Amino acid sequence: MKILQVNKLYYPWIGGVETIVKQIAEGLNKKNSLEIDVLVCNDKNETVIEEINGVKIMRVQSFGIFWSMPVSFYFLNFYRKIAKNYDLIFLHYPFPLGFVAYTLFSRNKNLVVWYHSDIVRQKLLEIFFRPFHLYALKKSKKIFVSNPNLIKSSDYLKKFKEKCIVIPFGIDLNYFRENEEIKKEAEEIRKKFGTPLILSIGRLSYYKGFTYLIRASKEIEGKILIIGEGKLKNKLLRLINDLNLENKVFIIPPVNDLRPYYLACDIFVLPSIHKSEAFGIVILESMAFGRPVISTELGTGTSWLNINNETGFVVQPKNEKELVEKINLLLHNKELCQRFNQNVKERVRGFSLDNFWENLKKELISIF
Repeated sequence: MKILQVNKLYYPWIGGVETIVKQIAEGLNKKNSLEIDVLVCNDKNETVIEEINGVKIMRVQSFGIFWSMPVSFYFLNFYRKIAKNYDLIFLHYPFPLGFVAYTLFSRNKNLVVWYHSDIVRQKLLEIFFRPFHLYALKKSKKIFVSNPNLIKSSDYLKKFKEKCIVIPFGIDLNYFRENEEIKKEAEEIRKKFGTPLILSIGRLSYYKGFTYLIRASKEIEGKILIIGEGKLKNKLLRLINDLNLENKVFIIPPVNDLRPYYLACDIFVLPSIHKSEAFGIVILESMAFGRPVISTELGTGTSWLNINNETGFVVQPKNEKELVEKINLLLHNKELCQRFNQNVKERVRGFSLDNFWENLKKELISIF
């Protein structure tokens, strides 16, 4: 069965959806007669066809990325030419161009959709493309979601809940395991930034809520380390400077290996404020090292992964007071931390990458 995965971008572009598209392509390509190619936009004005780790990647030229979406006048024509070569189209939402392409040029093709998150900010864009989204969701054989909370909270998915299938994302549990080298690096990180250490990771964008964590840090009895890059970097650095927190809050660029940082921290915090944070892979990764989690209630996978009062705390978004209260509570209550440590290790065992691949493979094969 030939499958065409369609998304806005692909590795080495870094993003949560892009990571999942790569995992699907590399994990299932040439497994049980599945052959998976990937069609995306390029972030520059040239079309490139290449092979990465055995997967054919087609990047169609664009004028660049605007409002987090690539703008390409060439994508639809390219899709029209190649769609006939595939047995199944696999769209990732939200990517409006992919849904337009399917509706215009391949209505007769079998379709599945992975629904990652609602469109939160670009409401006008969503209204314009809604007919294409609704048509494709109606036509799809199956709609995959990473967690049950998304089905309950999404107005789109409520209309199609009977065809929604929950397949949680997973991580390589063998990779996210401590060893002597990681322990040594973790010790150096704690010496460099200080202790106790609160860690947060993500793109420095509006929905991650780092502004609220930084403001809360004035009353948090520990050091804050944020790992990420993005448009809000300078704004966040100015906030740190204005609040005289240069010796308490640190922002560093993304690193190749996050494992020593997960091991070095005492608490992992994901302070996101919008539904764009649909799952939170970093929560799973921190759990693999037994770290208690503080996340926010968004009606998405974050508060499904992190169970309030069991694996950590779930607080209201934008609530600095609650962040302070829960972080300081964990820092002072070793018995509670130990209980959470055990619970997160148990929780993460059910979220292996192998399980993710196996569950998705079964669902795809069952279509034919």
